[in-house]
Amino acid sequence: MTHYSELSTIRDFIRYATTRFNEAALYYGHGTDNAWDEASSLVLHTLHLPHDINPTVLDAHLIREEQTALLKLIDDRVTKRIPVPYLTHEAWFAGLSFYVDERVLIPRSPIAELIENQFAPWIAADHVHTILDLCTGSGCIAIACAKAFPEAEVDGSDVSAEALAVAKINVLRHSLEEQVHLHESDLFASLPKKKYDIIVSNPPYVDAEDFASLPPEYLHEPRLGLAGGKEGIDFAMRILEQARDYLQPHGILVLEVGNSEVALAERLPHVPFTWMEFERGGGGVFMLTGEQLEEIS
Repeated sequence: MTHYSELSTIRDFIRYATTRFNEAALYYGHGTDNAWDEASSLVLHTLHLPHDINPTVLDAHLIREEQTALLKLIDDRVTKRIPVPYLTHEAWFAGLSFYVDERVLIPRSPIAELIENQFAPWIAADHVHTILDLCTGSGCIAIACAKAFPEAEVDGSDVSAEALAVAKINVLRHSLEEQVHLHESDLFASLPKKKYDIIVSNPPYVDAEDFASLPPEYLHEPRLGLAGGKEGIDFAMRILEQARDYLQPHGILVLEVGNSEVALAERLPHVPFTWMEFERGGGGVFMLTGEQLEEIS
């Protein structure tokens, strides 16, 4: 049992957490990729301190209540394998902070990079008036799109009422209730009949084989947001079949399929997917224009 007197400063707790995380061989994939960054994120957030803190503050001593809270969170990360964003209830996406809990996936899509660049060069920003985010989850993609296109009307849909409750928290948190509208819908089924300039989606796409071997951290996330069928392309296929009815001819469909990219390309060899490349890493995201969708039979 760790004694409070043995750990007194912020630096002590970051070091201690890093050691515990390394000993436990944790899996990182929800915002960090190593034990030190994971520990820093957990400790600094819990103490309500910024990540770019002056290093001299790391030698500040903690009060007993802070020590108790940190020891519990560090232990939960190690013994229960709970991802840090679920412990802190905060995740970052496209430079924005979002509330998250176990009702939604933790934001981590490379689509953030496309949003920050206003989807250039695939569509002109002044042509974007309506955006649809399918499988919105926490609302991170819809909200980031609203920030990138402040004059556009944004719809976010999800089949999960629990996920939409979290999305609503984030819409209100970013004061976007006049611009971002949430819909409970199984993909397009219950959406208003209208055409969008951009349809963007990060649907469930983990195939059965990958799902069976997921690290414990991912099992805290809702299965509904991960499992994409045997090949991982069930949702992608449904979206491709229906999107033409909701996309403007000049519009674009941007869809993430992750590791199921190969399965989708093999299933649809005639479809002219444009596969995106990202400066910050990641892949498995394609783009099709509205005109290309019209030509797919």
